Amino acid sequence: QVKLVESGGGLARPGGSLRLSCAASGFTFSSFAMSWYRQAPGQERQLVASITNSGANPYYADSVAGRFVISRDNVWNMLYLQMNNLKPEDTAVYYCYASRFATWGQGTQVTVSS
Repeated sequence: QVKLVESGGGLARPGGSLRLSCAASGFTFSSFAMSWYRQAPGQERQLVASITNSGANPYYADSVAGRFVISRDNVWNMLYLQMNNLKPEDTAVYYCYASRFATWGQGTQVTVSS
């Protein structure tokens, strides 16, 4: 059974940092691309960043490029999102996604506020 469990969300000040983690299980993690999405209240879920199975060629949405870094650890089956220079508009529920299996995690809330 494919399972994704996010953690690391919380409250941050503008300009601050948070690191999200996603623990994957139930599939050969190292073989598949992974993504982070986010959904703000009243808005559609949107792609934030994605990474290939090897960790090469990460993709970033324009709104986070230069501030967020996606990475993965294929030994421990973990996906990460380092979020720096956070802005209030980054406030959303962040989801880990395995597109090959169309599986979402439960999400972790990120709130950026002074």
